Amino acid sequence: MEVILLENILNLGNIGDKVKVKNGYGRNFLLKEGKALRFNKENQDFVNKKKDELNKKNVEIKNKFKEIAKIVNKKSFVFYKESKENGDLYGSIKPKEISNMIKEKTKAEVNPSQIILKEELNKIGTFKVNLNFHSEVKANISIKIDKIQSK
Repeated sequence: MEVILLENILNLGNIGDKVKVKNGYGRNFLLKEGKALRFNKENQDFVNKKKDELNKKNVEIKNKFKEIAKIVNKKSFVFYKESKENGDLYGSIKPKEISNMIKEKTKAEVNPSQIILKEELNKIGTFKVNLNFHSEVKANISIKIDKIQSK
């Protein structure tokens, strides 16, 4: 499926680019979320006319995410979890839980889909986690998992 991008998308392209994507990704994400239009002559003309407006909107979004990134970048968040003797947790920490912790501690809105986990957070220790807010805005946080002290 060929689409025209309405915003900059990491590893895909910039506003106004014509890109070829898999049908499911195009239909279920790009088109549904309003991030792209199907490629045809009318849509291409529409995007060319609206390009300045789209770029301005993109800059506003980027600046909003830069503010959030400034707040959370290099911060450390501690989770206390029950664990087995060898340090393995009984479950793993998911992006939703990290997102809730960030909101609770910093009041910054971070969507779970913006949290990039390189490994499963399922044992005691400290982990580096990347946040991808925008194709040009990223941040790093540290997640420390400690065991709950038994009474």
